[in-house]
Amino acid sequence: MTTGTPTPTARKRSSARNLVPLGIAAWLVLEIWLLTLVAGAAGGLTVLALLVAGGIGGAVVIKRAGRRAFRNLTETLQQAQAGMSPASGTGSTGSTGSTGNGFLMLGGLLLMLPGLISDVAGLLLLLPPVRSALGRHTERSLERRMRAAAPGSLGDAFQQARIHRPDGKVVQGEVIRQDATQPPRGYEDDGQRPPLTP
Repeated sequence: MTTGTPTPTARKRSSARNLVPLGIAAWLVLEIWLLTLVAGAAGGLTVLALLVAGGIGGAVVIKRAGRRAFRNLTETLQQAQAGMSPASGTGSTGSTGSTGNGFLMLGGLLLMLPGLISDVAGLLLLLPPVRSALGRHTERSLERRMRAAAPGSLGDAFQQARIHRPDGKVVQGEVIRQDATQPPRGYEDDGQRPPLTP
């Protein structure tokens, strides 16, 4: 069947998607090279002790940040049930607390990864000034992206449905909701099903 719509062309990959695998490979090579340098200078047992200490320290940090995040969530839910707004509470809830917990968990994860560069990055994320600076930068970046996004609500985005056909073509469609009390258009409720063919 021939239609007037052009065949979809493959989208080009962004430069970030091309550079991410190269960056990960370079990071792994650098980690291995630094581990061999430290092992040659200080000995293999020292490197093993550093890796084990990093793994244990990272697990402790992740556990502590997870407990704090759970406590903040519990306090927020209790305040919501009591009818108070979460911002008016005296607890450490809010965007800075959740961002701090997220960066703490990321720091713990980086500590658990074997390697000296990831350990240094994880230790930097444990410092409160670094976490707060990264949190502010992340908030500004997200606000900028939200302002640059196309206007419309999230509900508008869900009103459109894309149906992927087996041949790769995309059919644009719109979801139309009907009340449960109303029969479908062109169908009178006489107890029979509508015909399957026109």
